Amino acid sequence: MDDERWDVLEKRIAALEARAADGADLRETDEFWALHELKRRAEGRSHVLFTGSLTLPTGAHYEWQETVEVSSLLAADPTGAVAVLSALAHPVRLQLLHRVLHGGRTVAELSEGLGTSGQLYHHLRQLVAEGWLATSGRGVYDVPPARVVPLVTLLATAGLR
Repeated sequence: MDDERWDVLEKRIAALEARAADGADLRETDEFWALHELKRRAEGRSHVLFTGSLTLPTGAHYEWQETVEVSSLLAADPTGAVAVLSALAHPVRLQLLHRVLHGGRTVAELSEGLGTSGQLYHHLRQLVAEGWLATSGRGVYDVPPARVVPLVTLLATAGLR
């Protein structure tokens, strides 16, 4: 290794040691810390990582992470995602999910202002069929824990802020 590269490495190490000595959390100073760790672990393969730690207005807390190899995504038939995404592609269904995340769980709590009971059950059936909602009792609905962070991630990628 040439002297110039050694100098660069020594400066970077000195900067890292200085931050560590100051008690700084390197994750706080590196906004791409998750990306850097993903690249380190992926060893040259292309991956997508989505993760989250969140507490809903109901007080329920969720932590979740998934790493997907991009080659498997690109090799898969994309039409397999149509039904799952279509279940979210209606304003009433998104409103239902929003209400459930905010603590509404029963049909009575979910139905206010959303049309007839037949329309409501139609939308609820589609959300249940695609795994966005689950029934936890007669007429009681929840977003399954494994779907909470992916749902919030989809809303974020759609530009909802």
